[in-house]
Amino acid sequence: MFTKALDAAAAYGQSVARSAVGGGFGESSTTEASGSGGFGDFLSQALKDVDQTARKAESQSALAVAGKADLVDVVTAVNSAELALDTLVSVRDKVISAYQDIMRMPI
Repeated sequence: MFTKALDAAAAYGQSVARSAVGGGFGESSTTEASGSGGFGDFLSQALKDVDQTARKAESQSALAVAGKADLVDVVTAVNSAELALDTLVSVRDKVISAYQDIMRMPI
């Protein structure tokens, strides 16, 4: 559990560093092309990357079932997908918590 927290913190730090230089999560960022970067664009790219990671894990698992993939590659891909999903769920929980805090504020 502690290792996952450290991995998530490291992944978050890398994503912040990439977004600070305009790279975003992926190789090409939609914020560079459009000229306007926002939190929505950042989340959209992050969701695409999580989906891509999950698809890679699924394909590696299918190759392993067929006997065409190395077990280390499968475990790495599945672990990466799990970490990405855990990070996504954590971000979702924080966004919901922030929204609820804002809704409780007196006007």
